[in-house]
Amino acid sequence: MYTLKKSLGQHFLHDENICRKIVDAVSERPFQRLLEVGPGAGALTKYLIALEGIEFKAVELDQEKVDFLLKTYSPLQGKIIHKSFLEIEKPFEGRFAVVGNFPYNISTQILFKTLEWKEDIDFVVGMFQKEVAQRIAAKEGNKTYGVISVLLQAFFDVEYLFEVSENCFVPPPKVKSAVIRLTPKLVQLTVRDERSFFLLVKTAFNQRRKTLRNAVKGLFDEKILKESIFDKRAEQLTIKDFAELTFRMN
Repeated sequence: MYTLKKSLGQHFLHDENICRKIVDAVSERPFQRLLEVGPGAGALTKYLIALEGIEFKAVELDQEKVDFLLKTYSPLQGKIIHKSFLEIEKPFEGRFAVVGNFPYNISTQILFKTLEWKEDIDFVVGMFQKEVAQRIAAKEGNKTYGVISVLLQAFFDVEYLFEVSENCFVPPPKVKSAVIRLTPKLVQLTVRDERSFFLLVKTAFNQRRKTLRNAVKGLFDEKILKESIFDKRAEQLTIKDFAELTFRMN
């Protein structure tokens, strides 16, 4: 049938109850086009292609899995993009949703690529290593709150939906997993510009143990750096704090 490739981070979901819960999380939101990332052996795909009235595509790097999917699910003819998700162009004209049991070795890269398409994203439902899912959903003051928390929550509402046992996969990974959903914010964050916002957040967390004053001193005038907010560390700032500070950067 097919083999599992550790080099591609392949752990195939085989628990049908979890598959249906993920598809339910997709079906709860309106969309017309859907991209599945890393369909593998089709555990989710068989349910997704049965959804009515949608345009469906899947992106899969592994030729062996592409061949298996095309042989097993005839509706997939012409709907599989045989590339790495990280290398594809935007897969649809117009808005679309993203779903996947994401390869854990590139899951954060998948999200940063999705950020590039945020104006066209209806939502993202994804399976992640539990630790990564917790980081994405973390709030300020939490030790797991970091760059990915701020940058994603700046543009998306994050829902931590449910956790998944390692026994739901073949082969079982050495970590627990969790499913989250990202939905674009109804009210957009006001920043000077996205480049400044991304630079500030990444610089602040690059030296997260230092006060903000020491971590980002190259981005602000000395007079501004004397203000009390710069006594805090990056993990203590809200997303709104970061956004407001962009207007005061050099």
